[in-house]
Amino acid sequence: MTWAKWARQRVYPKGGLKRAAAYLWHRLRRLPDPPHRIARGVFVGTFVNFPPIFGIQIPAAVLLAWAMRGNVLAAVLGTFLSNPVTTPIIALVSLNLGHWMLGSPENISLNGVFAAFAAAGQDLWHNLGATFSSQTAHWDGLILFWHRIYFPYLIGSILPGLATSALFAWGTVPLVTAAQALRRKRAQSRALARKSTR
Repeated sequence: MTWAKWARQRVYPKGGLKRAAAYLWHRLRRLPDPPHRIARGVFVGTFVNFPPIFGIQIPAAVLLAWAMRGNVLAAVLGTFLSNPVTTPIIALVSLNLGHWMLGSPENISLNGVFAAFAAAGQDLWHNLGATFSSQTAHWDGLILFWHRIYFPYLIGSILPGLATSALFAWGTVPLVTAAQALRRKRAQSRALARKSTR
């Protein structure tokens, strides 16, 4: 598989978004735990999509689900809310809300976010090289990135993260309860059918 095909499938899966969502729901409703434990897993899995902890969302979800005695697989499935379509929206909402909460209103565009990440990345790369050479380390881009992007993003992500996670967890309990009851009913029907054919 080429890199372009891999990237396209991250944005739009081969079977379509509807099929991907149906698969996730299928996996979620077949989990063996009680609905409240699955809901706890969904809560933490959804929440970790909001703070800027890129690259460690799944380990963070697993650890939080274990600590909260939630379903670990539900937590992992919850991290799929973060994808190339939703992440820019989460970032912009969290970032601008964070600036507003910190009393430093600044309307940052998506291009501004990318530019700040690029400047911070250049500083990191330069500083890595500077540790093995006589060059001087540069921290200006990283300091600006911390104050203008990362800290406001972190602060602003908490409220939308909690609200979205609570909404998803609240909706999970009745849906999983109904799905599990239906599965039990079907299993009983199949058992009765097998019994009657003997």
